[in-house]
Amino acid sequence: MPPSQLRDRFAAARAQGLRHKEAAAACGVSEGEAIAAHAGDHAMALKALPLRGPWIALLQALEACGPLLALTRNASTVHEKTGVYTKLSASGHVGLALGEQIDLRLFLDRWHAGFAVTEAAANAVNPPSLSLQFFDRHGCAAHKVFAREGSDRERFRAVAADFGAPTLAPAFEAEAVPGRPRPDAFFDAAALTADWATMTDTHQFFGLLRKHDVERQQSFRLVEGRFARRLPPATVRTLLQEAAFDGTPIMVFVGSPGCIQIHTGPVKNVVPMDIRGISWLNVLDEGFNLHLREDAIAQAWVVEKPTSDGVVTSVEAFDQDGGLMAMFFGARKPGVPERQEWRALVQRLQAHAEAAA
Repeated sequence: MPPSQLRDRFAAARAQGLRHKEAAAACGVSEGEAIAAHAGDHAMALKALPLRGPWIALLQALEACGPLLALTRNASTVHEKTGVYTKLSASGHVGLALGEQIDLRLFLDRWHAGFAVTEAAANAVNPPSLSLQFFDRHGCAAHKVFAREGSDRERFRAVAADFGAPTLAPAFEAEAVPGRPRPDAFFDAAALTADWATMTDTHQFFGLLRKHDVERQQSFRLVEGRFARRLPPATVRTLLQEAAFDGTPIMVFVGSPGCIQIHTGPVKNVVPMDIRGISWLNVLDEGFNLHLREDAIAQAWVVEKPTSDGVVTSVEAFDQDGGLMAMFFGARKPGVPERQEWRALVQRLQAHAEAAA
């Protein structure tokens, strides 16, 4: 549809309280397409300035802005961290942010377009929302950065201006419909299990999946009973509540097509909430918010990976389409064995699952 028509329909959806992603879907387009339609001169409340790379240089320039909100989401889970963008680096298309609060793994070859977005507040007394929003070639959000109360908003605007490219007109393409997955019987489960047993680092898992050309959750089924065990979907809520009660520090990973965002530390304020018929499981802590659609959890797994530091255990949640919603680990650093209190928590989860079976 013409950009002017898309802007009008998007504004109407926003006026109904829909977030950007939901408003774009209501218009029948990707979020990236909806934001791109707001570039150039127009009178709408939302304005978008196309950005140029290199993306790692842009993110490095944000350190001078002070604390910002980093947001990474997938179809059913939103991960928000507030902190300073520090210790950013890249090697080829892989980038890292290793700051105390902002901890990211960046897959920059999937970052197709970026925009500096300004959106007037519904209440004119409040300042406009300022953000940087990055999308893959299908218009799916890879990562977003928002100015907050403690941010240097003028410096934030200056970074946007420095990397602004008003003449750019990013185009997006529809995502191909995935083919039917191959049945589990197609794969050599014994060979996968044998290679799994030889891992010495959790990062080797991605190479293992590539070697056997197997999808993540399918790999769990193939090694089920040895390195992976099913858990009820309700386990995710229990995990967060018990970690909060015990003060067990955990790691929470949420990924988009172009970024994995990580929280390391305790969780405190775990709040289940039903909104408009959707069940959300929230962590509402200072500096860290998690919003996970609890009603979208179709499968949960406890997964063990051998490493040179001992076994590392995760709990992983998947939606009904097989998408990875979130991964949970015990807080740890490379070279340090897994925390016993995390292992004890996971063992309790498994015991509860077995007792309920």
